[in-house]
Amino acid sequence: MATAPTKPDLPLSGLMRSLIREGYLNEVDVQKYMQAALTDKVPLISYLVSKKLLDAQIIANHASLEFGVPLLDLDAIDLSTLPMTLVTPKLIEQHHVLPLFKRGNKLYIATSDPANTVALNEIKFNTRLNTEAILVEENKLAKAIEKALDASDTSMSGLDDDLGNLEFADEGEGDGDILNTSDPDDAPIVKYVNKVLLDAIKKGVSDLHFEPYEKIFRIRFRGDGMLFEYDRKPLAICGRLVSRIKVMSKLDIAERRVPQDGRIKLKLSKTKAIDFRINTCPTLFGEKVCMRILDPSSASIGIEKLGFEPVQQELFVRAINRPYGLVLVTGPTGSGKTVSLYTGLNMINTIDRNISTAEDPVEITVEGINQVNVNPKAGLTFASALKAFLRQDPDVIMIGEIRDIETASIAVKAAQTGHMVLSTLHTNDAPQTINRLMQMGLEPFNIVAAVNLVMAQRLARRLCNACKAKADYPDEFLLHFGFTPQQLEGLTIYKAVGCDQCNEGYKGRVGMYQVMPMTERLKALILAKGNAMEIAALSIEEGVNDLRRSGILKIMQGITTIEEVDRVTEE
Repeated sequence: MATAPTKPDLPLSGLMRSLIREGYLNEVDVQKYMQAALTDKVPLISYLVSKKLLDAQIIANHASLEFGVPLLDLDAIDLSTLPMTLVTPKLIEQHHVLPLFKRGNKLYIATSDPANTVALNEIKFNTRLNTEAILVEENKLAKAIEKALDASDTSMSGLDDDLGNLEFADEGEGDGDILNTSDPDDAPIVKYVNKVLLDAIKKGVSDLHFEPYEKIFRIRFRGDGMLFEYDRKPLAICGRLVSRIKVMSKLDIAERRVPQDGRIKLKLSKTKAIDFRINTCPTLFGEKVCMRILDPSSASIGIEKLGFEPVQQELFVRAINRPYGLVLVTGPTGSGKTVSLYTGLNMINTIDRNISTAEDPVEITVEGINQVNVNPKAGLTFASALKAFLRQDPDVIMIGEIRDIETASIAVKAAQTGHMVLSTLHTNDAPQTINRLMQMGLEPFNIVAAVNLVMAQRLARRLCNACKAKADYPDEFLLHFGFTPQQLEGLTIYKAVGCDQCNEGYKGRVGMYQVMPMTERLKALILAKGNAMEIAALSIEEGVNDLRRSGILKIMQGITTIEEVDRVTEE
């Protein structure tokens, strides 16, 4: 009779070989345990501990000595602080590991088997972060993984109903119908899009970018003004994912040749909703989608937290509290102009004032303010909205952006006839704003009569107070950067380091401002048609800090770094 073939021995991990060598196990038994663990679809160490074949403390102490890896007590870790969004649940369950914290570009991973380099390498590949093992006891790791995944699933499932039935709003038309996603073929895409939106909200990002390339489909988030990669997917899912977003925002899924604009209202609860502004743009390999998260709470943070110096804050508050005139805020997209304007509007939003705004689109909704979404296709432009406002006895008017001579002329006339007008322009600094108005066709005497104040602004990332460290720079470099010799005396400058509480050493953003009031000397220079350089020189002479000098003050206060100020200002 032929004997049954014996199963080949399974390869042993470095930890198992070490435990056998030290006499904790024998190789024959380990082979049996490995076969049983494969049958149960659990890691071998989990099998040994759950079956009480070996104590978790013994394995952990031995592994720490054998491999020189620090041993951590998981009971001392707050599971709610774990960076669960960095590693997918599939990888956590597959490799029986848990992300603990991130410092800079390094992700620390809890594991009961530090010899499992396959897990660390796969997580490194998926997260684009360097990985380092932290040894923990198996019994505590199993409980922690279960709790962490349950908490993650609960946070998702608690919003499943709302996320599966998102409310959408067309611009200027209010809330639309609720979409039911019952097609099982679409379920994976629906669930993935929901997860991306949730992760973006949790991370506090401002924008989401869905970008198709020749071979991959990339998703990036913008947080604190900087883009970082969130995920990569095969290009094959691009069409379905973009179609899902277009359906949610009530766009034409059949039209892929021209850009489209839409909006999503995501109801997180009965009292909390998040708005997303959507734009699609056809590219070489498919449609790129940009989603901006519109946060209503950003307008109520208080003027003290924006980053004004005391003198700048006083000038701004005084200008918006005047009964008439034009206040202009300038800067690139994403520099916080809307937040500054709405912070000002909130300060003067009283029962005795009639306030109206025209925006493209309305980003922040505020009770007590009459807000209009401009709709050029329907004939509702900034200019036509302004004309309508002036027939409704307004006290304060806010125009989202002055783009043409018609809008500029109406705004100036309104400012000259007893109305407070606030608006934005896209210029680099305050002096260039005056020249931009003249280039549009406004006469200097109208500018002088209407404009109260021009304010340019930028947003720089704030240093993390938990990890910032002192930095040394040569005096020659600091003087060239813009510091004065007096400012160098007793100066302490900080640099970004990076810890588990921040993103590469930064946490949040702060405003840097150039606040230029309309003085008598400045009015005379404008009437003489002075250029931007002459206006800038006069403003500095009169004590107005330009953006670089405002940034230097933030460096001296330990709020931000030289690198950040250099990144967002020109010199």
